Amino acid sequence: MVEKVAQLWPEIALFVGACVVMVMGLSPDRSTRRQCGLLSMVALATAGFLAWYTTPPTPGPLPYMAMYAKVLVAGVGLLLLMLMEGGVDRDYEASVVRGGTYDPIRSTTGEFWAFALFSLTGLMLCAGADDLIFLFLALELTSLPTYIMVSLSTARNRSMEAGVKYFFLGALGAAIFLYGFALLFGATGTTSFAEMQRVLGAGPVGDVAMLGLLLAVLGIAFKIAAVPMHYYTPDVYQGASSPVAAFLAFVPKAAGFFSIMSLLGLVGWRFGAGGESLPEMLRIVLWALAALTMTVGNVLALWQNSVKRILAYSSIAHSGYMLVGVIAGPGGGGASLSRNGLSAVLFYLATYGVMTIAAFAVVACLERRAADGGTEEAEDVADLRGLCKRDPLLGWTMVISAVGLLGLPPLLGFFGKLPLFAAGIGAGEVPLVLILGVNSAIAAYYYLRLAGAALLAEPEAEGVAPRVARHGARRMAGAIAATAVVVVAVTGAGSWLGARAAEAGRFRPVEAAASAAEPRPTAAASQGR
Repeated sequence: MVEKVAQLWPEIALFVGACVVMVMGLSPDRSTRRQCGLLSMVALATAGFLAWYTTPPTPGPLPYMAMYAKVLVAGVGLLLLMLMEGGVDRDYEASVVRGGTYDPIRSTTGEFWAFALFSLTGLMLCAGADDLIFLFLALELTSLPTYIMVSLSTARNRSMEAGVKYFFLGALGAAIFLYGFALLFGATGTTSFAEMQRVLGAGPVGDVAMLGLLLAVLGIAFKIAAVPMHYYTPDVYQGASSPVAAFLAFVPKAAGFFSIMSLLGLVGWRFGAGGESLPEMLRIVLWALAALTMTVGNVLALWQNSVKRILAYSSIAHSGYMLVGVIAGPGGGGASLSRNGLSAVLFYLATYGVMTIAAFAVVACLERRAADGGTEEAEDVADLRGLCKRDPLLGWTMVISAVGLLGLPPLLGFFGKLPLFAAGIGAGEVPLVLILGVNSAIAAYYYLRLAGAALLAEPEAEGVAPRVARHGARRMAGAIAATAVVVVAVTGAGSWLGARAAEAGRFRPVEAAASAAEPRPTAAASQGR
């Protein structure tokens, strides 16, 4: 138990920060309430520092993933928290400033920031999970706060509708993967990843264990919005505020991929003269998921006019891209980013998170007058017209993020996508890599549409064009993310990040796990009977 607590100092820091922020949000002093966002960022930065210096290797198939993933969560999470600044309770706080009476029951500032920290805590726990029960609790801690965040993100009915839809998706996914976890426990007699990896690697994977793995992967596929488990995803993104939509685009997706890679590591990637692959049934299911997800996401994005819906379908397509790396596996245990599909996925999560934050930051700063006299986000592609001329910082942020998400060199997206191609080819998945290439070409239409509207189109007339809101923290988050898309790609920072991802994606084969394991369960349990 003491050893386990020693692995959780980053999560403990986030938990303490969330509790303090929740209390601060109830303060009658407005200046105290306004410090909730800053304190949340301090807590997350502290968690990242602790993750770098205190996170040890963990038992299980991916022992070195935890530190990389936790530091990644802290870095991307800081940008996400900056993006959320000034969003929640905006209208209510304005009414208090105008002379209204403060009512702590109506204030949701503290709860919102605390839920964001709780969700990020769950994401860090997913990365370091070494037990099925631990992983289930981590996934639920990641997901449950996001349902409330979506509902609280704006005062409009469509946010509450989006929260209910997202809850339905999450509940169905949790039921499926929890049933899969139960079957895995029944087949192996243990919940420990190290033990399960040794039992399942001792011989052919039994029918019960295979069914459990399939259900677990399909249930977690709801978190990454893989097709056909993506159903409500575009509606949720459109109903939530842009900062919360950006949070959904990264946090549940990262939790899903951390979990899927850990679970697939229990059966391992088979190596030999015939190449390497997962057990055939798992490989077929993941292959179909990857092909469907990237194709459906990109094709449906072509018909969208809402920037948030375009980015939602883009998020779906990027999940399909990363599934290619999952199928490719660890490349024979090598640590090279170009040969290790798991490392390629971890690296791509970092690049995708930064580029997506930059795009959502632009939408978060554009506002129109709503029919009820208030303000709402301007999210139509036409609202981006001439943005480089009206506001060069936001305009170029959108151009850089869109072109980066497309994967054109020399931006970060190109260097993130290239290892996925290399890992897929190295694993012999040439047809899937061809589908990936075709889908990247399809995506060029809607990404260049976003970039072209901001860069090439003439601005709308004054009074018709949306207002550029002066949210300093949101603009800064977008500018930092866009700068990283360029600077990390053309400097040594990209190579350094790739080296860390390559180390994090190192797979520990079953023989290494067996050396430190307890005595093997019965033969009947190992066959899943």
